[in-house]
Amino acid sequence: MITSHLNPVIRTTLMAALVAGVLVGLLPAPSARAQGLPLIRDTEIELLLNDYSQGIFRAAGLGTGRVTVRIVNNEGFNAFVIDGRNVFMHTGTLMQSNTPNEVIGVLAHEAGHIAGGHMAALRARIAKDQTRALLIQLLGIGAMIGGAASGGDAGREIGSAGQGVMMGGNELIMRGLTAERRSQESAADQAGLKYLDATQQSGLGMLATFERFAGQELFSDAHKDAFARTHPVATDRLARLRQLVETSPYYGNKDSPALQLRHDMMRAKLSGYMEQPAAVFNRYPAGDNSLPARYARMIASFRQGAGGFEQGLASVEALIREHPTNPYFWEVKGDFLQKAGRPNEAVAPLRKALQLHKGDAPLVGVQLAQALLQTKNPQYSDEAIGLLRKAVQREPDNATAYNTLGQAYYDKGLLPQSELARAQGLFYFGALKQAQEFAKRAQAGLKPGSPDWVKADDIINYKPQT
Repeated sequence: MITSHLNPVIRTTLMAALVAGVLVGLLPAPSARAQGLPLIRDTEIELLLNDYSQGIFRAAGLGTGRVTVRIVNNEGFNAFVIDGRNVFMHTGTLMQSNTPNEVIGVLAHEAGHIAGGHMAALRARIAKDQTRALLIQLLGIGAMIGGAASGGDAGREIGSAGQGVMMGGNELIMRGLTAERRSQESAADQAGLKYLDATQQSGLGMLATFERFAGQELFSDAHKDAFARTHPVATDRLARLRQLVETSPYYGNKDSPALQLRHDMMRAKLSGYMEQPAAVFNRYPAGDNSLPARYARMIASFRQGAGGFEQGLASVEALIREHPTNPYFWEVKGDFLQKAGRPNEAVAPLRKALQLHKGDAPLVGVQLAQALLQTKNPQYSDEAIGLLRKAVQREPDNATAYNTLGQAYYDKGLLPQSELARAQGLFYFGALKQAQEFAKRAQAGLKPGSPDWVKADDIINYKPQT
């Protein structure tokens, strides 16, 4: 099930990066808004991206588990990094990439930025060149990017204003920054290809991506995809990249049929949940009986409204009969029933999905806990609490899990624990003031010096970095 999630920690980091002027191919403006990055979460997609990325990250010396691939709800083709811990991938990139290798190539390029320490280098450069002219120029670039992101006439006006500010600043410093940007992009290309070779994968997907957007340099920023704006492709750079790709011993390697199917299922799921049903049926017409097409149409049918619910439910049950060990079909069935206001019926398929994941799927566990609580059956309270506590152990910043845990404790009459869980959820949601208020109330009912009391105290005394 695809769910939307706004991560305030990432939002704060991103906005800090904007203020610092880190605007060199690693920071796309479409998501840089005061409201934060519109992230989505889904077990199926996240596990696939993890499989795409882990070999690349190991080859880059980034280990496993250190870098997370996060999914941004944006139809544009883009991927970017803002620190050494996250790669942000637009849903548009996933939807528009025809093969796993294309996405893996993008991930390899972004891993090159992380391994090369490009963010740290840029921050150091900006700190060294702290002149009024530089700051004016950086703000000018920020205005241009923000304008391109907003689109429409207002966006173009803002963009034009940004260009005017930039022209009035220190041209020599800005030339140095843009030269450093080009150098970093080229270095990320070469590093990414090295990681692909180390994992015996073709660089053709990376090449296809950059060839696709090379022509967009002819267009104004307002009409470019974000990836073309933030990853400029000079002719000589593209020629070097093509030569390296074509001379690799792994140039002809193809994605396995099983991996291609998972990729196609991911694209179908994104289409089903995020596009208008009419667009889904056009993309996956009734005559297409492939598994991805049936998957997409099934979800779109449910989203059509009351008339489509039974059709969607019948379709997912047919898929379950054919593929009884696929956890995602069980999860979707539970999602349909829960969204239809039938939590009692949603419990069994969500339990089955979690069982097929061998209990190791925090998002499914949280949704099962929510369904259990929605039944209003007090016998389910302890099961829900157990699922939620396991989820926050696996994902300590999962605000939704903490908020649901707060509800579960409240239903049990455990008010201090409920208020602490809500404080933790609000904290990770970015609502620090409200989190501290709940933490103070929780602390008053907790044993001084106990682990929970200390957690509340940490929130009460937390001071955001400036």
